[in-house]
Amino acid sequence: MTLDLHHLRLQDWRHAIASGDFQRGRAYADEERAQNLRFEAGELLAECRGSGWQRYRQRIRLIERAGRWDVDGRCNCPVGYNCKHVVAALLTLERLQQAGQRLPGSDAPAPQVVELPARPPRPRLLLGSHVRAHYDARKGRMLEQTQHRAALAFDYQGHLAFGRGARELLVNLDGGRRLRILRDLESEAAWRQQLVELGFAVALRRSEALPESAGEPFELADDGAWLHFVREGLPQLRERGWQVRLQPDFHFNLAEVGQWYASVAEAEHDWFDLEMGIEVDGQKVSLLPILLHAIRHSPWLLTGEALARRGDDEVLLVPLPRSHGGRRVALPFGRLRPLLASLGELYLRDDEGAADTLRLARADAARLAQLEQLPTLHWLGGERLRDFARRLAELPQRRVAAPAGLRAELRDYQQQGLSWMQTLRELGMGGILADDMGLGKTLQTLAHILAEKRAGRLDRPALIVMPTSLIPNWQDEAARFAPELRVLALHGAKRKALFAQIDQHDLVLTTYALLPRDLKQFAARPWHLLILDEAQNIKNPRSKAASAAGQLDAAQRLCLTGTPLENHLGELWSLFNFLMPGWLGDSKTFARNYRTPIEKQGDALRLAHLNARVRPFMLRRSKEQVARELPPKTEITLRIELTDVQRDRYEALRLAMDQKVRAEIQRLGLGRSQLLILEALLRLRQACCDLRLLGDEQAAGYASADSGKLTALLDMLDELISEGRRVLLFSQFTSMLELIAAELSARRIAHVTLTGASRDRRAPVEAFQSGRVPVFLISLKAGGAGLNLTAADTVIHFDPWWNPAAEAQASDRAYRIGQDKPVFVYKLIARGSVEEKIQQLQHSKASLARSVLDGGAQGDWSLSEADLDALLAPLP
Repeated sequence: MTLDLHHLRLQDWRHAIASGDFQRGRAYADEERAQNLRFEAGELLAECRGSGWQRYRQRIRLIERAGRWDVDGRCNCPVGYNCKHVVAALLTLERLQQAGQRLPGSDAPAPQVVELPARPPRPRLLLGSHVRAHYDARKGRMLEQTQHRAALAFDYQGHLAFGRGARELLVNLDGGRRLRILRDLESEAAWRQQLVELGFAVALRRSEALPESAGEPFELADDGAWLHFVREGLPQLRERGWQVRLQPDFHFNLAEVGQWYASVAEAEHDWFDLEMGIEVDGQKVSLLPILLHAIRHSPWLLTGEALARRGDDEVLLVPLPRSHGGRRVALPFGRLRPLLASLGELYLRDDEGAADTLRLARADAARLAQLEQLPTLHWLGGERLRDFARRLAELPQRRVAAPAGLRAELRDYQQQGLSWMQTLRELGMGGILADDMGLGKTLQTLAHILAEKRAGRLDRPALIVMPTSLIPNWQDEAARFAPELRVLALHGAKRKALFAQIDQHDLVLTTYALLPRDLKQFAARPWHLLILDEAQNIKNPRSKAASAAGQLDAAQRLCLTGTPLENHLGELWSLFNFLMPGWLGDSKTFARNYRTPIEKQGDALRLAHLNARVRPFMLRRSKEQVARELPPKTEITLRIELTDVQRDRYEALRLAMDQKVRAEIQRLGLGRSQLLILEALLRLRQACCDLRLLGDEQAAGYASADSGKLTALLDMLDELISEGRRVLLFSQFTSMLELIAAELSARRIAHVTLTGASRDRRAPVEAFQSGRVPVFLISLKAGGAGLNLTAADTVIHFDPWWNPAAEAQASDRAYRIGQDKPVFVYKLIARGSVEEKIQQLQHSKASLARSVLDGGAQGDWSLSEADLDALLAPLP
């Protein structure tokens, strides 16, 4: 006996189904997977869509056994009996009956079956993508994962079939009729094989890229395979008669790229607008917002290292604007690499709404010359600016003849320096001549000024600002190399009486100390040239000298310095803020865009971009590059043992200062305790040199024998002088020089001294250079720059300086053009002391300077707690 299936109730048959099958079957019923339910000969016939893409058929009866109804459900799925598909059919039937719907029964007349004439099917391929966003707790940000799918179906005269099911397909028609389609499974298999040969495999996982009703799902291995298929395989399928449809969200729906173009529009106030773009479907499309979108979504992809690893033929897929139907373009990295290198501002922009153009300063026109090297780039406008860019790019190659009247034969690199300054003047730009010490920056500058006078352009004087100690040197060099230049030195108490004579001279000299005081006089007139010698004197942009220099009016501004960057990038910003105010942005913008990423995060991309912006306006040559005729220079570090008295006093001082510094840091923090930290380190450095420098009550009880370093120095000098050596001896402490001078006098060793208190600089220099004295004692501030002491063949640094660049400057008093003897540089370091730790920390500061000036690896020197622990560590 069978149950009347027209009045089905769940409680009659639930017990006959396993719990797991029932739960899965109920989920299938909820998803409305059971279809084509009908009665036939007392049985329920149904079809159910499986978990994949197959459709399974069910034939179900309910039979009474032992007073209960049992389910006899047959299915052509792998399970075969009372499976989840059977459950889905029974639950769907019950819900339809509860809704008052009646299924076709066995008593109804059989539907009329119409057969479709046998014709080969046409394959249809549907392509789609789906982006799934999820939060990655480990990385603390949202991540996106894109899935791509292809759905294969076969079109039988407007009716779709897919999957590897029965050979027969039944379709319900109007009027109770049914259409029987006999599938050509052999042809379908042949079409399917074509996909397999193109690399496709049946997708085993579900995806929302395409609905299940779209067809049999296929996938490719990775994005590279999809791109290759769309560019190579898809045209082949279309030629073979395939129907191919691309969903709007399909990631590889590519548009053909036509011409690449660059448009330049000059704006007011030395700005210009640059647009880079491509043509798609005959329309111009700006690349700037497209690339900005790519940078924001995949910043790692466009770093310098990642770009270098990409082959020229590899492509970056980027979306087009919405007006282009959601399509994308494939941009080859061979074209993108120089484009991104030239348009570094893209990496710095924070605005969400990207404009089609990029506004750049006129000084940035050098990048246009780089872009002109891109093949087949069509230029629109900007001819005058592009010519300016080409001339700017050719700065290092141009040659200008030395002016008549110059009493010197310029070396090749000095000739290049003159040409560089002359070309910058023609272009209305300033620059930094950053040659190593001793390569003749003064001579190159005098040649530039004399060339301006000979050309009749020096209708107004040139003003040079310098440290006070360099005034005599400039007067001497001008008289020696360019005697026709009329030079006026404005320094000393009587300078005000000379203000009326300024316009009668070609070259006016003043000092950083006097510039703010005499600013009213200097700012009242325009200057032909404004030159800062030892320009690192304005490395603090808030200093009075930097502020005053920025207020002067000049046709061209130049900086001369061998150390444009000593401690951090902010010093370089200050120089360029004087040369071209606003070019690197304000100080806060510069810190955000360059200092923090480069110094703190080691961002190579920002470093490369900064180098590209700086390079046209900074000319730097090292001695190793251009002065190969110089004799060798040998640097030797001598580690000196402290005396027992020194060690005891050093340790007592270290313990006291360590406790004081730690208390201050705990109270104010590390950043606000710098002054006390520097005071502590200064006291320890003094103890390493000579205990008498401490200047306390105990100092009077110490003698020269209590200083291990002074004892070692005197022994060195005895030996060096006996060998006929000529010695420059540097110290930061003038009081240390006084102690050394007293010891030399006691030993009847002739010497001269130069400090900030020296009134006459010429006399000690002349005495040493002429050979009358073998030892020259020099303080850092007085003799670190502007001296030519090529009579020396030995340099001794009694105490290490914080700045390695300043130390090198001092050594270069002897190692410069004109030196014909090997030079030996000695550094005296107290073993195991704060001096040794300082020397280790100096290397990172030097690497930061190299990163910008010479393109080396970036680095930063900052005093961390770990550094402080090392500096205040006990003696070994």
